[in-house]
Amino acid sequence: MKAAIRQRALDLGFDDCRFTTAAPPASAPQFQDWLAGHKHGEMAWLERNAAKRVEPQNVLPSARSLIVLATSYHASRPPANAAPALTGVVARYAQYADYHDILGERLKQLTAAINELGGAESRSLWYVDTGPLLERDLAQRAGLGFTGKHTNLISRRLGNWIFLSEIITTLELEPDAPETNHCGHCTRCITACPTVAITAPFELDARKCISYLTIELKGSIPVELRPAIGNRIYGCDDCLAACPWNRFAQEARLMKPHARNDLQTPDLIELLSLTDAEFKTRFAGSPILRTKRRGFLRNVCVALGNLGDAAALPALERANADHEPLIAEHARWAVAQIRGCDAPSQSR
Repeated sequence: MKAAIRQRALDLGFDDCRFTTAAPPASAPQFQDWLAGHKHGEMAWLERNAAKRVEPQNVLPSARSLIVLATSYHASRPPANAAPALTGVVARYAQYADYHDILGERLKQLTAAINELGGAESRSLWYVDTGPLLERDLAQRAGLGFTGKHTNLISRRLGNWIFLSEIITTLELEPDAPETNHCGHCTRCITACPTVAITAPFELDARKCISYLTIELKGSIPVELRPAIGNRIYGCDDCLAACPWNRFAQEARLMKPHARNDLQTPDLIELLSLTDAEFKTRFAGSPILRTKRRGFLRNVCVALGNLGDAAALPALERANADHEPLIAEHARWAVAQIRGCDAPSQSR
């Protein structure tokens, strides 16, 4: 049955498929300590679902096994032509259509096949990133990869440019051997972090992470962290890009047809002019939609302030009058950065 499931997963476009039990992950105490330290910031759902995350039986009673899958989003693209000066950087995973939708369709098919193999009594649930499971820990126990010092999963076959997804099932499937850590003495990811969010090996303070600040944080970005964001407008790849295991990264099979080439070097001035309706149209079917216009243009303002080009001043002055106070506040900060004067620290 395992061989049949694995083959079906590969046929559907997944790049790896491994198996583990539905026992609680050994890292549950560390996760609970992390929450107690409030290092998850405003991601309240992590705390709300903590009881499920540390005990898979609370997700699916009578669960016996977990099927963990990896999907590459690595792209060997030719070097882009010289980009205009005022362009932003979008995390690699978001330079595609929303992976939740793409992987979700395949997971539905794979789950149906698993339930058919298991018979009428079997039950299975699938998740793409959003499920209440400690997926990186379970993926390591399944042998899919190991958690790096940057706290992301690293596959020795695929590097760390991978999406994780999982199926929890009542079927009893023989578990694969767990993976061991292969970071060695390497600390490149820690050194690469612009905001020192990786506070120690295998420890992340999400409140300092640029991915958190530009995606999950809904309010103002702390003034002291804004300069380190540079021209990143959605997420950050610095710790991932530093990992030497990426030399084994494989071209994305499933994700490649869904690439958004317009997000390789997006024009910041153009983005800052988007209305609510234009934002929704431009990013329909994209992960970027979840930040909403106010969060995304907040990030664009910070990027323009950090680039320091006076050519952005007219657009930023217009943004200073935006109906969203969050955008206006960050536009004022950016104007002050460019003009070299003290910036206001909060909205007026």
